[in-house]
Amino acid sequence: MIARKDLENEIAGVGDLDRDELVARWAKIFRCPPPPGVRRELLSYAIASDLQAKRLGGLSAEGKKALKLAIANVVAKMPRSGQTDTDATALGGDSSGNTGKAKRSDTIARATPRVGARLIRDWNGRTNVVDVVKDGFLFEGTKYLSLSAIARKITGAHWSGPRFFGL
Repeated sequence: MIARKDLENEIAGVGDLDRDELVARWAKIFRCPPPPGVRRELLSYAIASDLQAKRLGGLSAEGKKALKLAIANVVAKMPRSGQTDTDATALGGDSSGNTGKAKRSDTIARATPRVGARLIRDWNGRTNVVDVVKDGFLFEGTKYLSLSAIARKITGAHWSGPRFFGL
């Protein structure tokens, strides 16, 4: 029980470290600097997670296998760079023999999230939440027809809405 309390205190102490100390700990753990612009909270969570894994043990063999399988499934479903979903199907040869490029509407449909989805984007230290509704997007109580309009409101500059929200 004492060891568990020590771990809790050590994890709590991670929150007291300044950014430079967090970056140094990250570099020591992962043997590389953190990605540019990574938030302080992520640094803290990663360091705390590493402490827990070292003291309490990481994922079980079954957990690691399940995680690798889940990642492989997601990666397999992703189109290759510069390729649409329709292109990927055509390369594999479908029953209709379709080898043409995807229509613009196919690309747009893929970038539009489903109704009920919630998009979250941190910008300049502020978390912005957008809800996808039937005929648009809801942001700060106002309905917008496009994600680009919301991205412009958040940043003050022209952005591709789907790109800004990582779609």
